[in-house]
Amino acid sequence: MVRQGKGSHEIWRSPVTGRNFAVRGRHTANAFLRQAGLKKAF
Repeated sequence: MVRQGKGSHEIWRSPVTGRNFAVRGRHTANAFLRQAGLKKAF
């Protein structure tokens, strides 16, 4: 996670592409990680 965004959004950075993207909440972030085959982090 890079920083807190507006409202419940968080700004994350992809270590693969170096691009930032918005995620709404930790559950969504964990779902992204699982789908990518990575270990749950939050």
